[in-house]
Amino acid sequence: MCGRYTVTITLEELMVRYMIEETNVPFHKPKYNVAPGQHVLAIINDGSRNRLGELKWGFVPSWADDPKVGYTMINARAETAASKPAYKSAFQKKRCLLPADSFYEWQATARGKQPMRIRLKTGSVFSLAGLYETWTSPGGERISTCTILTTTPNEVVAPIHDRMPVILTPEQEAVWLGREKQNIALLTSLLKPYPSDQLEAYPVSPAVGNVRNDDPSLIERHEPGGQLELW
Repeated sequence: MCGRYTVTITLEELMVRYMIEETNVPFHKPKYNVAPGQHVLAIINDGSRNRLGELKWGFVPSWADDPKVGYTMINARAETAASKPAYKSAFQKKRCLLPADSFYEWQATARGKQPMRIRLKTGSVFSLAGLYETWTSPGGERISTCTILTTTPNEVVAPIHDRMPVILTPEQEAVWLGREKQNIALLTSLLKPYPSDQLEAYPVSPAVGNVRNDDPSLIERHEPGGQLELW
């Protein structure tokens, strides 16, 4: 699964990176511990331009009876998302990008679970492939939510976890966002493990396991010592 990530650059930098001309996002501060249930920054394309907004992390299908289902749908398997009833419609028409500059996974060790930070060796921002949907309650309340697609791990992530988020290259981003792109085979072909030679992983503090913690110390290299906290 992918249950935590970071996006530590400014709103202005994000707008330049994704060619966003204007946005209704009022404020963005660096996030060192993005977690499910939070509102996260996302990129969609309206047919003519990219748009930056916020989606709640935890996918709620439009036909769901209860939005609480989103707590169990933070990730969708890339291998089956195009055919699963919950995701099929969004896969065809409602694809998004979630900007990030690293993600966390927990590695099982003899002393407990060690959180690891995985990022591009360049430290650059990258795009996680996502799906989004809008759920409307019987009373008319609208909630826009998203999920992150996951795939098999590459050689960097495999010793840490058996899944990794789908990271798209800059060249693939426009294809994934394009509303006119509905060729399932083409879209599915994008959902592959990212090249391992471009990623690096290192241990970080167990403090990242607590969603209330959100500061730069979480991304610092932390050499394990003593008993680790379980997550």
